[in-house]
Amino acid sequence: MWPKDIEDAARRIVTDFTERKLLVATAESCTAGLIASAITEIAGSSAMFDRGFVTYSNEAKREMIGVANATLKAHGAVSRPTAIEMAEGAIGNSGANISVAVTGIAGPGGGSDEKPVGLVHLAAARTGHATLHREMRYGDIGRSAVRLATVRTALEMLMEISAD
Repeated sequence: MWPKDIEDAARRIVTDFTERKLLVATAESCTAGLIASAITEIAGSSAMFDRGFVTYSNEAKREMIGVANATLKAHGAVSRPTAIEMAEGAIGNSGANISVAVTGIAGPGGGSDEKPVGLVHLAAARTGHATLHREMRYGDIGRSAVRLATVRTALEMLMEISAD
């Protein structure tokens, strides 16, 4: 179902996180659950995956994971502060101790000079650790390609935040 590199990364995460008793939640906007799907495609993922939040709308970001209205008004949905609040909110509204969040513009429309198609903000949070952020500018490579690239980066960030 998934490209081999994504399946391999998800398998490593499931194995590693299960052994280390890390519990994951995802908060996804532009990927609409693809990260959760990639992880849960792996048998045994129920031991380390708590839940996935698909927060496509601003209302969902506020209601489900506690992104502040002031953050959305000041910075917009596709921003560093929003991604960080999404990641931290996923932990705060779940049983997880580690999370990844993504918000971006997959296209083909919706971009601007300031926030072009292909811009994605990602954040990874872990209880007791500093939250990581990454801004990716994948370019106008097509909606599916932006979303798959985002899944790859999100899985990388889960491994990065989990490193002790």
